[in-house]
Amino acid sequence: MNNYLENLDETIKKYFKILSDEFPEFLYDYINTPEMQKQAGISVSCGTIYSKMYNQMWYSSLDHSVAVALIIWNFTKDKKQTLSGLFHDIATPVFKHTIDFMNKDYEKQESTEELTTKIISESKEIMNLLQRDGIKVEEISDYHIYPIADNDTPMLSSDRLEYTLSNGLGATEKIWGLKEIEEIYKNIEIQENEEGIQELGFKDLKIAEKFVHTMSILSRLYRREKTVFSMQLLADIIKKMSDKNMISVSDLYKLSEKEVIEKIEHCNDENISKCFNIWRNATEINTSEILPINKYYVNIEKMKVRYINSLVRNDNKYERIYDISENAKEDIEKTLNYKTAKYTYLDFQFNK
Repeated sequence: MNNYLENLDETIKKYFKILSDEFPEFLYDYINTPEMQKQAGISVSCGTIYSKMYNQMWYSSLDHSVAVALIIWNFTKDKKQTLSGLFHDIATPVFKHTIDFMNKDYEKQESTEELTTKIISESKEIMNLLQRDGIKVEEISDYHIYPIADNDTPMLSSDRLEYTLSNGLGATEKIWGLKEIEEIYKNIEIQENEEGIQELGFKDLKIAEKFVHTMSILSRLYRREKTVFSMQLLADIIKKMSDKNMISVSDLYKLSEKEVIEKIEHCNDENISKCFNIWRNATEINTSEILPINKYYVNIEKMKVRYINSLVRNDNKYERIYDISENAKEDIEKTLNYKTAKYTYLDFQFNK
């Protein structure tokens, strides 16, 4: 067995087995490349896992990428599409979408994706493997070209399906277990949407409702006050360290999160390390509708809204669950209308 798989948590091994009973042999060599292994040191939590405000399982960007690849393989048995899923987050920096916050990309959270082709093309190991397998870079560097791998919100793709399943397993918050995940996953099939394009959808309305309900909970958790606060603080810390030449942009793509945290904690700016450690040891966040005075606060009114309005088989037709289920409609509306407090803060001052 591949070293990556041997070292996985048993729960994640069982989860992967649900996603694909077969682990395709060709993935092993690609997983073992330095560029993919670097993703093992990045958590999907966008850095929130490092604060006591959270109780999350470790689930790396590599784990997510492998899981997306397994879903695509399960439904398509197509090597190129599967590799596109494996590589889709290869350009992910430390703290993931926190760096989008640093780049002021709150709504799309896509500011780092343009590096994907560059990283693949400049990897000697990956390029040799692609040449061996007779695959061109442009066939695997953009998973957006494969609708089963990725599509636009609120449709269901392998990427969107995977992070909903794993985040509900504990990467964001423990909401369901492997038994529920298996029930949901086994109910999914490839369907055809309104535009005649293939899309993942559900066979059974009740199971689709269960999935959408959990997705709705998770979507609100992604935008809750302590999450927005944590991502913005980490973004401000990285930005300040970058401005002071304590860390480089390339470090964000080469170092692990553990290594970057060591840089933060041992930097020669006491304000940075002090504020970071206050956040790390905080167990709750403060909120306010009026501007906090002499506090570090965050006020982001527009955030990316992650939600899914899945297809469901209904009398031999494929329809959007929003149109045929009052329960799902209510859950989706809660997601779309979710509002946080105007300000979220902790009692310290961070000198930007």
